[in-house]
Order: sequence, then structure tokens, then C-alpha cells
Amino acid sequence: MQARQLFPLLLLALGLALFLALDLNRYFDLATLRDQQAGLRHWVAGHPLLAVMGYIAFYAALVAFSLPVASLVTLTGGFLFGPWLGTAWTVLGATLGAIAIFLAARAALGNRLAAMLHHKAGSRLAALEHELRSNGFHYLLFLRLVPAFPFWLVNIAPAFFGIPLRTYIAATVIGILPGTFVFAYLGHGLDTTLAQSGSVDAADLLSLEILIALTLLALLSLLPVWLKRRRRPGQE
Repeated sequence: MQARQLFPLLLLALGLALFLALDLNRYFDLATLRDQQAGLRHWVAGHPLLAVMGYIAFYAALVAFSLPVASLVTLTGGFLFGPWLGTAWTVLGATLGAIAIFLAARAALGNRLAAMLHHKAGSRLAALEHELRSNGFHYLLFLRLVPAFPFWLVNIAPAFFGIPLRTYIAATVIGILPGTFVFAYLGHGLDTTLAQSGSVDAADLLSLEILIALTLLALLSLLPVWLKRRRRPGQE
């Protein structure tokens, strides 16, 4: 394996390691947003185009480096740009970042890991790959919609199973839209929360009803696969 194939993935891993080692995580909380909200809104109002481009670029970077601050930044996007534009800019940035880490993982490990798994698993892996290629969009859409699966893991895993880039992009855009809109909408109404004293975590803003709705939506995305399996041979 050539070093240049590994370099992009190693660079992304190094960025995450530095972020955690320097404890930069401490700057991403609602208390910081509360302290900086007036300055941020003033700057966004004065530099709208630069603010949008900067937000998209920053979101793409945090997804590519798998930084654990996406929820707070999505809330901030809704707070600064409103629920609709906040959703649009977040989805664009997240998709660009997801593409970057997908391509880096596929270039570095995709072919090598696939060959190793083929050697170990043989026909079982071939059957799995066929299933993923046939219904990859629905499976990936399910993983994107379910809040239980880490975003960074869903970004990388498809690179090891031969899912085409166009399928990956389509499932990513559609799959992250509902959850992104929920967080952007919550961010749009953050003024009352930020005015309160005490610490509030971004995850505290999600209700059980929202989580259930996203999970049911994820299960619905697998309905075409289930219907396809239920068909009789004579009906296909």
C-alpha cells in the first residue's frame, strides 16, 4: 500500500487526536454560545455571504475530522440562520465532510480490507456485498435516520463494502435531513434556553417523541427491502 493512499485518512485521524488532546471540546457548549450570541449575530448580519461559506466549510471540516460537536454546531446554525437555511447549510457542509472521509477511507483501506474479508469469509461476504449493492441506499438511509448509530461510523463503513459514491451521497442527504431540521428548529428557538442560568446540554433539548419519530422514519426506509423480500419469484 502506498503512503499517499493512507495520508488523507491519517491526516483526518491526526486532526481528531489533536482536537481531543487539546480539549478543544470545552469551547463547544451552550454556555459559550450564550456568551457569544450577540457578537455572532452581529457578525453574521454584517457578513452574510462570508458567514454562510465559513459555516459550511467549518461543518464540512468537523464531519471530515469526526469531531464530536455536530449537535451543538447544528443548533448554532439554526440559531444564526433560521430553521430552513440552517438546515440547508448544515446538510451541505455535512455531506461534503462525509464525502471527504468516505473517499479517504476507501482509498486507504477499502480494497485491502475487502480482499482480507473475502479471504476469511468467502461466499458469505459475497452474499453480503450483493445485498448491499442491491439495497445499499435503503440500508444506508436507515443508518442515517436512526439516532443510535454514530455519524462518523456510518461515514466510514460504506467505504468498505463497495457502496457507490452516488448512492452514498443520496442516502446521506436524504437521511440527515429530518434530524438536521429538528436540531436547526430547536436552535432557532434557543433564545429562551440561553437566557436561563445553569448548564444545559444540547442532547437535553431532544424529547423522547422526537427520537421515536426518527426511529420510526428509519424503519420506514427499510420497507422497500422488506416488500422486495416478500415478493414471490413469479411476481418479480
